[in-house]
Amino acid sequence: MGRDRALAVRGEGAGRARGGAVARDRELAGEAWAAGICAALLLAVLVFFDFSNGTLTPFRAVCWMAIALGVLAVLLPVRVTAGEGWLSVRGLVRERAVRTDQLVLVRRVDGMAPRLVLRDASGNRVEFDPKVLGANPLIWHLLDTGVRRSRQSGLLRGGTDPLRALSEEIDGRGARSVFDASGLR
Repeated sequence: MGRDRALAVRGEGAGRARGGAVARDRELAGEAWAAGICAALLLAVLVFFDFSNGTLTPFRAVCWMAIALGVLAVLLPVRVTAGEGWLSVRGLVRERAVRTDQLVLVRRVDGMAPRLVLRDASGNRVEFDPKVLGANPLIWHLLDTGVRRSRQSGLLRGGTDPLRALSEEIDGRGARSVFDASGLR
């Protein structure tokens, strides 16, 4: 997706001109630091053992750096941003965005790394970790508002079960934290 189309899909110009809220993943910085530290530690261990064995050469050092960069690329989380009517996911290479008020598909893919997949009427598709929604209430609210609009317009006919389950999980976690904070639990 080209940069101009991504901005048009996200409605960046129109949404910000109206003063719409823009929500960003609050835990991204911490996760990015953790990924960087893991990659740096791996590089340090590889270079240390190679150096202590006397086998470190410039070529091997470049290979260890390439491996560490590969680990960083795998561990680096995507950046999720949402606004009124759009949600964007920026990965290592490119950014994808969907119109949340024009969703036609919502699907949860479980496995080693659970993913939430959203597709809009224009064919745009994003994929991200559903934990982002639990950690960022404003992103969750903006997505939920868009899903409701999609459902009201008749575009999203099915596939809301994953969001309903996610909503119950997030609400349950929120209720537990309120009970814990008030000492009622």
